[in-house]
Amino acid sequence: MTRPTTPTVSNVDIFTQAYKRRTFAVISHPDAGKSTLTEALLLHAHAIDRAGAVHGKAGRRGTVSDWMAMEQARGISVTSAAIQFEYRDTMINLVDTPGHADFSEDTFRVLSAVDAAVMLVDASKGLEPQTMKLFEVCRQHGLPVITVINKWDRPGKSALDLMDEIQDRTGLVPTPLTWPVGFAGEFHGVLDRQSPGFVRFTRTPGGATAAIEARTTATAATAELGQDWTNAAEESALLHAEGHDHDEALFLRATTTPVLFCAAVLNFGVHQLLDALVEFAPPALARADITGRQRPVNGDFSGFVFKVQSGMNASHRDHVAFVRVCSGMFHRGMVLTQASTGRPFATKYAQQMFGRERTMAEQAWPGDIVGLINAASLRVGDSLYDSEPVEYPPLPVFAPEYFRALSPADTSKHKQFRRGIDQLDHEGVIQVMRSDLRGDQAPVLGAVGPMQFDVVEERMTHDFGAGIRMETLPYQIARRTDRASAGRLDSLRQVEVLTRSDDTLLALFSTPWRFQAVAREFPDIVLENLSPSVEMESVEGAARGDKRR
Repeated sequence: MTRPTTPTVSNVDIFTQAYKRRTFAVISHPDAGKSTLTEALLLHAHAIDRAGAVHGKAGRRGTVSDWMAMEQARGISVTSAAIQFEYRDTMINLVDTPGHADFSEDTFRVLSAVDAAVMLVDASKGLEPQTMKLFEVCRQHGLPVITVINKWDRPGKSALDLMDEIQDRTGLVPTPLTWPVGFAGEFHGVLDRQSPGFVRFTRTPGGATAAIEARTTATAATAELGQDWTNAAEESALLHAEGHDHDEALFLRATTTPVLFCAAVLNFGVHQLLDALVEFAPPALARADITGRQRPVNGDFSGFVFKVQSGMNASHRDHVAFVRVCSGMFHRGMVLTQASTGRPFATKYAQQMFGRERTMAEQAWPGDIVGLINAASLRVGDSLYDSEPVEYPPLPVFAPEYFRALSPADTSKHKQFRRGIDQLDHEGVIQVMRSDLRGDQAPVLGAVGPMQFDVVEERMTHDFGAGIRMETLPYQIARRTDRASAGRLDSLRQVEVLTRSDDTLLALFSTPWRFQAVAREFPDIVLENLSPSVEMESVEGAARGDKRR
């Protein structure tokens, strides 16, 4: 295959473009307002002219990032939407993540592809379980975190109590960039701690357009707001006395977290978050490959696939591989090498995403997210490169704890059924296992959380035209085993051995106690953890709240 000529580009060009990129994810507990904040950011950057809301009034449009029918019906995010927009001569790459714990595997993959995170906290609830687990993933990745206290227009905890909670539970020192004027539920505006003064917010009709902002002096704020301003000023002074001021070096080392206050549904405080991302969030930097060597951003092109998705647009029956550009310049038409196979991959169809809307991507730079179309050979975790070989660390596969036996509702649709299951497996939506005993037409699905099965049912019915039946299987634990051990395990009660689509043999156990009993009785049998580390396993369990549903 003849490789197209790569356009001439200098190191300075690449560094300049990489420096202009800010690639981040918004993480939160469900219902903290993540999708609403995403819309508000787009509105303030003039990427859209009206913001939707997950729980808005009748007649308000749906959110750009929640494009699946299931997301719009339930008011939750279950997929990851990549959105690129420009603000202040900076290119913002926002990856909206699933908030629900059942989709924590997808969230972990997204966090592998970004350079920073915005941690959204509900002012009345503080740091909720899923927020803490996602923060722990950020800590493992060494991601700098900007914290946003949302819903300050509703009753909630005091601002100082929230600062104590952040420091006590995350270990990060909160360094507020803005401070609320007025208690939670009575939001007048914010005290700007970077450029001292008062920023007053005024809601626009319906709250679907950018709030009106007006900046005044401390003297004018005192005259207008009296004790509310005095309290805010005194609390800000107390924070300064205790060393809670922004330090860029400490933030980039993930030691501190800048904090801002907002009411995303009213579009209050969102402009300040955009400014903070531009001014403080890190640009695209060198990334370590699988050997630990840093791949410089000005090297030859390289990137990795962190998500594969189909069904994003009813008029396009293809699927999209989302690639994080790590180094060099990407240009449409270049022929890359797939590190896992050594085979060439042509990028004739490359696009950038705005939710599910598409535009042709002629070029992209470190930090950007590119959608490669008709990428049937690409899987989650695959590395791509041009010229100098590189392979980035693999993305983990979480241990499933919920299992369903699947069969087609209409046996005449067996081709559609098989095609749909293979596609969902390819995307990493679900783990697919089979056995000789069950047969090829009766796969077993494994999931981190039961809501993943709802996505499977939705996608199978609407995307592939193959209705399904699901039977709950009585298993809770999965462990990797080998061929020699499989025969012995298959003869035991409350144990079943299946082959995952990647040829991994998985032994399923009815309960943790059954697993422990088998492990004690047969210490020579191979039973390995699926999770890449104990630390990762703790993230999974705590994200679920260690509850069986």
